[in-house]
Amino acid sequence: MPGEITSDRGAGPSDSPILDDLVQPFILETSGIRGRLVKLGDSLETILGRHDYPDAVAATLGELLLLAGLLSSMLKYSGVFTLQVKGEGAINIMVADVTSEGDLRGYAGFDQDKLSAVMASRDVDSGRFTVPELLGKGYLAFTVDQGSASERYQGIVDLDGDSLSDCLLHYFRQSEQLQTGLMIAVQKVGGRWRGGGLGLQRLPDEAKTSGQNDDLREEDWRRSMILQASCTEDELLDIDLPANDLLFRLFHEEGVRVFERRAVMFGCRCSRSRLEAVLSQMPREEVETLKVDGEVVATCEFCNTDYRYDDTALDRLYK
Repeated sequence: MPGEITSDRGAGPSDSPILDDLVQPFILETSGIRGRLVKLGDSLETILGRHDYPDAVAATLGELLLLAGLLSSMLKYSGVFTLQVKGEGAINIMVADVTSEGDLRGYAGFDQDKLSAVMASRDVDSGRFTVPELLGKGYLAFTVDQGSASERYQGIVDLDGDSLSDCLLHYFRQSEQLQTGLMIAVQKVGGRWRGGGLGLQRLPDEAKTSGQNDDLREEDWRRSMILQASCTEDELLDIDLPANDLLFRLFHEEGVRVFERRAVMFGCRCSRSRLEAVLSQMPREEVETLKVDGEVVATCEFCNTDYRYDDTALDRLYK
C-alpha cells in the first residue's frame, strides 16, 4: 500500500521492518515520475564472498547485481529476470538474475592474465576501471523468463559507455524511448561489500496523462535528474541512513510517496536433485571420464557449491 513518507526510525502505516537488502518503490507525485531505491548489504557480501574475485571484478559484478535489482523491480513478472554481459576483455562473462520472489544471485568469469595487464596499465588509485578497460567489446542482454506459458522477452545493447549503467541508459534512450536515470555505488565498507542504487523513470503513458505540456514535463524531468545527482555514493552506501530518510532528504519538495518494500536476499536455485536429473540422462561411461582423483565434481558457478560423486554415489545414481 502507498503511504506518505516517514522516517524508518519512527512508526507509521507505510513503514516496513525491512531495513537493508531491500527495494523501496516510490513515486514523485508532482511529476508522476516513479523510482526505486535499492540497498544491498549481506546479500551482496554473500554473493561476492563465495568467490575469490579480485576487487575490480567483484565491484563490476556488484554493479550488475544492483542493476538487476533495480530493473527487475520496475517490471511486473512472475519468474526470473536475468542480466548477462559478454565481453572480449579481462572479464568475459557476467550473469546476475533475480526471481520475482527476490532471490538474487550472480557470477563472473575472467582471464587472470588479461586482468593483470589491465591492472598494470595504469595506477589503480587513479579511478575506477571502465567497461572498455575490463570488458572490451561485447554486449549486455536482459531476459524476462516467465516459464513455458509466456513468451520470453529479451533486449540486447552493445557495451557502449564507461559503466554498465551508461550502457543500459543508451538502450532505454534508443530502443524503449524511456526517460531513465540510474545511479549505482558499490564499495567495500568496513571490509564488507555494500551497494546502493537509485533509479528514476517516466513512462510515455504517464507523460501523456499528467495534464502538463511538454515544456513543463521536461522541466520536471530535469529537476528530478538534478535531485538524483545530488545523492552521493556515501549516502547510497550508508548502512545507518534508512531508505525513507534518504528519499525524503532528496525528494521531499516533489511530494515523494513510498510503496511496500520488497526484500532481496541471496538465493541459488542449484540443487543435487536437479544435477542428478541431468547426470542420469548421460551414459555412465561418459560421466566416468569426468572423474578427478576418483570423484566426479560439479561446481555451481553461482554459489560455488561442490557436488561430489564417488563410485558409491554413481552406483546409487545409475541403479
